[in-house]
Amino acid sequence: MLSCSPRLYIVNDMILKNVAVLMGGISREREVSLRSGAAVARGLRKSGYQVQEIDLTSAELTVPSDIQAVFIALHGEFGEDGTIQKILERMKLPYTGSSPEASRNAFDKLLSKKVLIRNGIMTPPYEILRPGEARSMPLPVVVKPLRQGSSLGVHCVVSEDAWPAALADALTHNGEVLVEEFIPGRELTVGLVQDRALPVIEIRAPGDNYDYHAKYTQGATQYIVPASVSRETAELCSGVAKRTFLALGAAGYGRVDFRLHNDGTLYVLELNTIPGFTETSLLPKAAAAAGLGFPELCAMIMRQACLKTRRQDLIEVGHVV
Repeated sequence: MLSCSPRLYIVNDMILKNVAVLMGGISREREVSLRSGAAVARGLRKSGYQVQEIDLTSAELTVPSDIQAVFIALHGEFGEDGTIQKILERMKLPYTGSSPEASRNAFDKLLSKKVLIRNGIMTPPYEILRPGEARSMPLPVVVKPLRQGSSLGVHCVVSEDAWPAALADALTHNGEVLVEEFIPGRELTVGLVQDRALPVIEIRAPGDNYDYHAKYTQGATQYIVPASVSRETAELCSGVAKRTFLALGAAGYGRVDFRLHNDGTLYVLELNTIPGFTETSLLPKAAAAAGLGFPELCAMIMRQACLKTRRQDLIEVGHVV
């Protein structure tokens, strides 16, 4: 499996101008994806691309014959779990972001945990629960669906009275949940574009619970960009974000979420391979803090679109430069 090195597999935007943005989709994150996709399409048009917006309403994908590459703005299942990436591989259409395998490893929280632990990257202690199984970890904990995004079904539980409802809600998503030790401290995130770590962002959610409501209700959560952290902490976050990105085999861009313990220990929560992409989402906020405008950010990611497949396949479709 080849990585998407910008030295080898760049899609040259001086030649390939006809691109599609995939948005919508069939997951519970459809509405968020539509907003991300519309923003990306506007950004790419401002950068000189000819853009067609494709709203996926089923698992069937039809792409116009003149499309030369695809920007994936799908969130959740089918978009981030490697499924759409496999389809595009079969179609031999270059696409943004990570490979099918890396996407699956990042999206499935149990697979992510195993990769992080195997690579010596700190992550909160956890257990997996299925219907009818009892929790063994003491409160407080964070319970979340094993395969879901946008903080859907995520609950920070501090009392036993709140546990049954939180568990039941998390289980409705795919029948398995991850229960993590709650890490007291600060919520931080680092975006990555190519090999570049963007400025650290601090997320201050109400009740220290960054759930779906906190994430998508305007004004509910405060974002500090760049985060008010020491240079040493910022460098630690950037370094661990890059290690996480590499360990999970990600490519192109993404965002790594952390908890910074009150004692200074940094814990990785997850890697988002297709983070939110409205002009007010966290990755664009971090890019803006680094002096990177939204259209420029979209174009930078689009230029990295490639096929994460065998070299011969790349040669056959003419994308090795």
